[in-house]
Amino acid sequence: MAHTFHIPVMGTGFTIDTPIKVSQFGINSVISLVDDILMEKLRKVYCEKSGLPYQEITNKVADFRAKRITSYLNLVNDLAQEKFEKLKSSINEKGNEIKDYISMLPSGSELRETFKNVTSASIDVNEIISEIKNSLFQGTIDVNIMTKLDKENYIKNEQLPTEFNDAHAALRGYANSDLESSIILSAGVNTRLYSYFSQFTDFYPNEDGYIKKKIVLKVSDYTSALIQGKFLAKRGLWVSEYRVESGLNCGGHAFATQGLLMGPILEKFKENREVLIDSVHEVFIKTLKDENKTIPKSKLPIKITTQGGVGTAEEHDFLLKHYEVDSVGWGTPFLLVEEATTVDKPTRELLRKAGEKDLYLSDISPLGVPFNSLAGNTKDLKKLELVSQGKPGSNCPKQFLVSNTDYSEKKICTASRRYQKIKIDELKKEEVSAEEYHSKFDKIIEKACICVGLGTSALLENNLDTKIEGSEVSVCPGPNMAYFSKMMSLKEITDHIYGRAGFSLNKRPNMFIKELKIYVDFLKEKIQKERVNTTKKQKKQLVDFVKNLNEAVSYYNNMFTNLKETFKSTKTRIISDLETYKNKIGILNSEIDKL
Repeated sequence: MAHTFHIPVMGTGFTIDTPIKVSQFGINSVISLVDDILMEKLRKVYCEKSGLPYQEITNKVADFRAKRITSYLNLVNDLAQEKFEKLKSSINEKGNEIKDYISMLPSGSELRETFKNVTSASIDVNEIISEIKNSLFQGTIDVNIMTKLDKENYIKNEQLPTEFNDAHAALRGYANSDLESSIILSAGVNTRLYSYFSQFTDFYPNEDGYIKKKIVLKVSDYTSALIQGKFLAKRGLWVSEYRVESGLNCGGHAFATQGLLMGPILEKFKENREVLIDSVHEVFIKTLKDENKTIPKSKLPIKITTQGGVGTAEEHDFLLKHYEVDSVGWGTPFLLVEEATTVDKPTRELLRKAGEKDLYLSDISPLGVPFNSLAGNTKDLKKLELVSQGKPGSNCPKQFLVSNTDYSEKKICTASRRYQKIKIDELKKEEVSAEEYHSKFDKIIEKACICVGLGTSALLENNLDTKIEGSEVSVCPGPNMAYFSKMMSLKEITDHIYGRAGFSLNKRPNMFIKELKIYVDFLKEKIQKERVNTTKKQKKQLVDFVKNLNEAVSYYNNMFTNLKETFKSTKTRIISDLETYKNKIGILNSEIDKL
């Protein structure tokens, strides 16, 4: 691995072609496999740009979703490899590409030092060039599946077999591709999908332990990692990486924990890394033996990576050294890097100007999961315009987030015009006060068509027709966006990550403190929502939430107090903030007692 950071998946379109832009520099990035329609459109664009033949994969083609995904991933792989080979050949010509590659590597990298010697008269230049070429890494082209987005599909009202569900087809599309990379599974457990992995040989190791396509689990805590790791091991499948993401200090959908925070979670992984490997490996080997599959000669390794709210070189370095993670995800700041992500100019400018109050946890997702959003995004503005015209809801052109079966056997989307009309018609028949009516009405129309909106930037940036999708954009930055207010080049952001040159991040709190604040605010809202008719179960959950937060505050107090060399300039403020939030948690605990 060339770099100690990776670019996580962002939306359905913001990192859809990121590997073509950054893979040649050794940077790993992730493509979302949600939107096969968008992938097919971009495949045509890149084929035309590259002078390659293009044959459309229409909806009439059997298994079109999987085939579109395979074709797009193969094209991205070919284009990325072509750029990487061009970069390697530029060494002999002393071109800028190789200089850019070397200059972005982490400070202290052996390859950086080797490159400095290329022009030295006392060495064999050809030998050094050969050594550099052999030391270059291409960034991996990883993919992401949200496991819950596994909609059933139909032909003429006849439901297709499970393997044609959206997530299953996406998995098949990746499995059949030429990629040698990882698939990141997020948004919880899908046992049918997990079992489906066993149909594809690329996910199994050879005798040397090599796995062409690795499985990565995005997890919220150690227990979840252990349970899911064993579940897959029972099917002879090895989880090569556990990716720990903050539940709330992140972009996109926010899967809040019960007050478990990143520091204590990462500490648990650090303490139990070998236990995790040994316990899962035992199940894994037994299954391979039982199924008469190839058994690796030695124990397979795992990586622990993390992401969510990191914003300074000091934090990045601390995560690597203190928690011994293998890589750190930098997502949200890359939305301001034109060389890495695909974001239309007006949206990028809106992101650049965003302050703390513009970034909020919303209820706009049709999945019913809190969703990080940006005030003033054009998709929400269009949604409100349609409401004012008496036409709330979306025409639902892609249907990737359909989940509701209250009104039909086939699932429909809660952001769709059909669903919202039914709910509003029902509401009109209820005998409620004007205040309650408006409150319920606002909840109905709050859902937005994000499965379309999160991919629109890619259409706009490639001058593609948006007649069906509309030209409005949804965007899903994390709270960290508030502290980045400058458009950045790829070189500038990597220099910031590695501490060679940093940006002044005005009034930005430490990442652990920011996450604590978000969770305290989340708990406060949770108490307000459950104040009326609180059940014993709900109250116990709130009590456990407080307990976990208090334990996290105690953990951080101890950790920061004992740090000698790290966070010197901010330690006093951090410890003061911890005391502030400890008092706020105490007040919230008193409110829970009264429920």
